[in-house]
Amino acid sequence: QVQLVESGGGLVQPGGSMRLSCVASRSASRFYAMGWYRQAPGKQRELVALITTGSSTTYADSARGRFTISRDNAKNTVYLQMNNLNSEDTAVYYCYAGGTGSAWGQGTQVTVSS
Repeated sequence: QVQLVESGGGLVQPGGSMRLSCVASRSASRFYAMGWYRQAPGKQRELVALITTGSSTTYADSARGRFTISRDNAKNTVYLQMNNLNSEDTAVYYCYAGGTGSAWGQGTQVTVSS
């Protein structure tokens, strides 16, 4: 069973930037889609961004134009570059990998606050 390990979360000021990374324990190329979801307190988990093996991307409206998702199959890693962060981006961010099966990371906290 594949394991996904996120890193890069923490505290950032409004308007700041942060990059999340997610490393898969197995070949990332086996997963058609990899990406990020987030869950804020009291809210449902929501899609942030996805990227396919063909590098097609999907973004939530709230992320489009500010966030960039990328993947490096050679490193079994997917990244989320987040710019111009605001308080509404505060959430636990979860890495996701999907294909014939699916897997989730344990989550990393992102807090946007002054």
